[in-house]
Amino acid sequence: MKLIHKMAMAGLALILAAPLAADVDWPQEGWEVRSTEIDYDELLSALKEAVEAEEMAVVTEAGPTEAAANRGVTIPGNRVVGVFRNDYAVKILKLSVPAMIEAPIRFYVTENENDSATLSWKTPSHVFAPYAEQAGPELESVAEELDAIFNAIADRVEAAAAQ
Repeated sequence: MKLIHKMAMAGLALILAAPLAADVDWPQEGWEVRSTEIDYDELLSALKEAVEAEEMAVVTEAGPTEAAANRGVTIPGNRVVGVFRNDYAVKILKLSVPAMIEAPIRFYVTENENDSATLSWKTPSHVFAPYAEQAGPELESVAEELDAIFNAIADRVEAAAAQ
């Protein structure tokens, strides 16, 4: 009976993992997606170095990959990395307290079937857009500054991946 149970659980794990490994249909509006040829761990490392180089900070990290492995389930690498900086938090708080629920802005690192990894994120201007009417054009300006920084971080990651 135990063998049948183990086989059923293994089959279920494969079925559940299959959609995670399939090609991803990324949203078009408000997202940036950069495919790389480097692996998941290298992309995470390059991202953290690029964040620091752009004078931002990694303030949160979360992902299901390690927790799933601890339960005996294998899924592709998957990590959300929250990036922000205190001076931007202060600026945004002065403009809109509700908008700060969106901070930190998150990069999403995902492992692909071919062992490469993808870097994606919702653009800050997209994330903060719902608060612009209440907060005014100053919030849009701050979000555009953050757009430039997040693009610069991604450019650094791509440059590191090309080496």
